[in-house]
Amino acid sequence: MNHTCNPTTRVICTFLALVPWLVGATPVQPEPAEQLVGVWGSERVLGPQVRGELTLVRGEGAWRARISGFDVPARVDGRKVSVVLPGGQGELRATLAEDGRRIAGHWIQPRVLMSGMTFATPVRLRALQEGVWRGDVAPLEDRFSLYLVFRKQPDGTVSAFIRNPERNFGNRLLFRVGIQGSAIRLTSTSGNVQLEGTFDARAGRLSLFLPSLDMTFDFTRRDRNQAVGLHPRTPAPGPYVYQKPIAEEDGWTTASLADVGMDVQPIRQLVQGILDQEPGPESAPAIQGLLIARHGKLVVEEYFRGFDKERPHDLRSAAKSYASVLIGIALDQGAPFTVDTPVVSLFPEYKGKIANLDARKRKLTVAHLMTMATGLACDDEDPDSPGNEERLEDSVPDWYKYTLDLPMVREPGEKAVYCSANINLVGGVLRNATRMWIPEFFEKNLATPLQMRGYHIDLMPDGEQYLGGGIYMRPRDALKLGQLHLSGGTWNGRRVVSQRWVERSTANHATMEPGRTYGYTWWRHELRVGDRVYSEYEASGNGGQLVMVVPELDLVVMFTAGNYNHVAIWRKFREELLPRFILAAIPPK
Repeated sequence: MNHTCNPTTRVICTFLALVPWLVGATPVQPEPAEQLVGVWGSERVLGPQVRGELTLVRGEGAWRARISGFDVPARVDGRKVSVVLPGGQGELRATLAEDGRRIAGHWIQPRVLMSGMTFATPVRLRALQEGVWRGDVAPLEDRFSLYLVFRKQPDGTVSAFIRNPERNFGNRLLFRVGIQGSAIRLTSTSGNVQLEGTFDARAGRLSLFLPSLDMTFDFTRRDRNQAVGLHPRTPAPGPYVYQKPIAEEDGWTTASLADVGMDVQPIRQLVQGILDQEPGPESAPAIQGLLIARHGKLVVEEYFRGFDKERPHDLRSAAKSYASVLIGIALDQGAPFTVDTPVVSLFPEYKGKIANLDARKRKLTVAHLMTMATGLACDDEDPDSPGNEERLEDSVPDWYKYTLDLPMVREPGEKAVYCSANINLVGGVLRNATRMWIPEFFEKNLATPLQMRGYHIDLMPDGEQYLGGGIYMRPRDALKLGQLHLSGGTWNGRRVVSQRWVERSTANHATMEPGRTYGYTWWRHELRVGDRVYSEYEASGNGGQLVMVVPELDLVVMFTAGNYNHVAIWRKFREELLPRFILAAIPPK
């Protein structure tokens, strides 16, 4: 057969010659799930809407408040000034200074979705002219970031894992990915977690509904520079170069590591190890901040995973340690009780109303509360315990009375059991003894002398401060709690709490399982470096919020991290990272 193309068949021959090219040029469409491979992100600020400039104006016989489009009346009772926005959008609780030039107090924001708590934030207004005061309201941002990482497996399937810097949502979960049409389903390989949504490949849009938040999140594809909360630092850093922290007007003097006799090399290795971490499906340290102070000077300040020095961090239970220092300040000021005062006697409003009141409960003292050796049926490690922290919710109108009503299971002082409600009840003692709203006492007697700013105090349903943990605070300010105690109760030469109280609160008062000793809301440990053993005490919070004090080395160290509900990881910050890198950076004498 003659295959030569003549003029008549040339068009057909040309088409046939192009067929292999046309077939080869048509890409093979990947499986739908393969189109997801890579990183997807969703960062949302869920509120609050009211923030910014607040102006108070005193008119003829009436006051007005203006903020975020609201123009509402303000209430004045003597020097007390209050503003309540409609719809629960916010509230001011403040006091007019005697000279009339300042109005200082707290802004109470609506409930934060991420934690379920409301928060009080300090606010200060200054007189602009006669009868006009103005200042900024900066409530806690309700932020939630989600990163989905999709990977193709050797068997051709696609898996995914989630990273959430703020709450560690999805921790330790690996998902199988299935797509049918535009519907996408992520099913956990362990447990029964299932997320559903839609995927539009043409538009590059992925949406997932999160049942726990009753909310849909829209994701877009990200490269490394667009996923700041997923990676330790963006863009990808080169070798870490140590730099002395920058001084600012917050009371910290800064210095270099060499200035305070520390070797830079172990610190460089520690930070480089943090920076070298790449996201993976396995649980790993999620360190978000590292601060070191020696000889009273800040010498290391590093932040990771989207955090910085101005972003307040959730201290979780590390904030419990503020309870004892507040009690110490109150006692220094002559509050009418001692650590040996029976707790029941300090709540006269409940006289004749406390349930399960027996001889053992009558012997329960303030010291028992601060050492968590109350004998109450309260155990945060036991979900069935009636005093478990998870039972303190909106349906409980009075958390103090709820705790006092718990039955006794042993004699006070017999055994220490971790119980947040015990420490929170210390707040009731403080409130009744000082007759002050706790946020006001905190601001006046601790935050102001420690030169703190931009912190947020969590509140119970009745509007009082929850002392069981949870303050959001700048890490530089949180580190001051450790320095205050290391300095014997002073900050930059100013006495804040007595040295006697510092020594008493950090001493050994109780033993908590498994053999860990406890002071007045302070954990105590022994750390070994080579043949040396150092005593350490710390404020410790879920996820890796650690303020660690090593008196012998004149050292305070703080970690902030996002390893919530993963104690096996974050306890290594103290047990491994602190001795191996930070203590090792100090040459033995």
